[in-house]
Amino acid sequence: MGVAFVLAAIGVSGAGESVVRQTVPVGAAEAVAATCASGVDPDYNGDGIRDIAIADPEATVGGKARAGRIDVVYGGGKGTKRLDQDLAEVPGAAEAGDQFGFSLASFDVNEDGCDDLAVGIPHEAIGTAADAGYVSVLYGSPTGLAQGTAAVSYSQDQEAVPGASEAGDWFGYSLAAGSTGGQPFLIIGAPGEDLTTTEPMVDAGLVAYWRGGAFADIHQDTAGVPGTVEKDDRFGAQVAATSTHFAVSAPGEAVGTDTFAGGVGVFSHTYTGGVPNGVIGLDQDGVLSSGADVWGGAEPSDSFGKALAMVPFRSSGTGTPTESLLMVGVPGEDHPADADGGQVQVFQVTAAGVVSERPVIHQNIVGVDGSTEPGDLFGERLAAVNTAPNSASTTATVLLAVGVPGEDVGNYRDAGAVQTFSLIGAPGDGDVWIEQGDAGTGGEAGPQEYFGTGLGATSASLYLGVPYGPAADRAVYGLPWANVAPGGTAGTVQTWRPGEGGIPADDVTAFGAVVR
Repeated sequence: MGVAFVLAAIGVSGAGESVVRQTVPVGAAEAVAATCASGVDPDYNGDGIRDIAIADPEATVGGKARAGRIDVVYGGGKGTKRLDQDLAEVPGAAEAGDQFGFSLASFDVNEDGCDDLAVGIPHEAIGTAADAGYVSVLYGSPTGLAQGTAAVSYSQDQEAVPGASEAGDWFGYSLAAGSTGGQPFLIIGAPGEDLTTTEPMVDAGLVAYWRGGAFADIHQDTAGVPGTVEKDDRFGAQVAATSTHFAVSAPGEAVGTDTFAGGVGVFSHTYTGGVPNGVIGLDQDGVLSSGADVWGGAEPSDSFGKALAMVPFRSSGTGTPTESLLMVGVPGEDHPADADGGQVQVFQVTAAGVVSERPVIHQNIVGVDGSTEPGDLFGERLAAVNTAPNSASTTATVLLAVGVPGEDVGNYRDAGAVQTFSLIGAPGDGDVWIEQGDAGTGGEAGPQEYFGTGLGATSASLYLGVPYGPAADRAVYGLPWANVAPGGTAGTVQTWRPGEGGIPADDVTAFGAVVR
């Protein structure tokens, strides 16, 4: 089932029993017995040292296959914590197919200085509605995650949450979180949501946007939201955000007669009529605000928006990082005979909502390592960072990692790879190629390992998860961004592996499929 998790457009089905969820709202700052020292992200115990959450959403828990779990490793050698739904402090119960940890996002929701962890469980059953999904927010504290304030969960059977819990909604399939204007926000994708206009639109999708104690309902039939509600759009399959903007993908969007061509909606965090303002809708047949055409042309199964990443951006001479760079993965793009070779398209969004396109990235560009091949799926996964958001962006500070899980390495089919790029300058100026065993990662490339599916990023490190392949190779590596930046210097690579450093070794299935 690992391949299904990696490559399926929208998850796999699962079933489970209903759960009891707390209806306490995610709220204001609370007094804590010991002070959390904010400053690094994520920092779940508030000691000023970065922590890491490593999910295995396919793990067996208490004999329940693919129930899912998360291993948290606290920085500075302060121990580990295993989280699953069989723990009293975690809402729900471990059930077969739940996939606890399928999506993760960290933010300081109660503003106490300790980061909190939002966990997506999109295949959780709500009552008799299989795969309806829900999201739990586990609070950080000076003693770690889920050790202080009781966790809060959200599902669509709660009055304040948009939609209704229905079979196959996949609420929590995607998550993004952060802070804007001094307020924390949480964005939850439910790409399996069915909507009704003049007729039922199966898997049209929606997004629940939480800020200031209330939810807003965003879908393509909402005033000001780009696009039109259609069957199989899967709006909300991916979400990404900065403090200024956020983006929502609909990789199943039909463009004209081209089904599953894909589209992306870009929004600001400012409200009109209780809903965040739409900035632009993007697809490969679209036109930018400048009048320029979006690169390429919409084609069936391009899946424009299958992956998203977004980082703050500061142009030279501007005072604050109020712009954003949006990276859109298009893993189904053909070049031209290389079906599903894939590419990444990059858009710059100003505070005023002016959107322009920067150079497209793929393996047929002069100077870029490798070449496009059928089934590479370049852009299936993305992770990006601005390591110095308060300074003018440079080639060394605004960086992108692209997962290429279908890359063949030697004679090994679908061994997978990762390629990093600066988001300033030509794509071939200093790109770095990483296959298993390179850049401080362990093991060796092998068939159908899909290296490049577990990607994560902090301002300090690029996380490379190796969730598939031989058990001895399962690990997560933390590469300093300087190691893969143009002109960077080599730093120490961290390794987290089942059976080492306090992480239990039992029932490893897809360790590192999701990392935050």
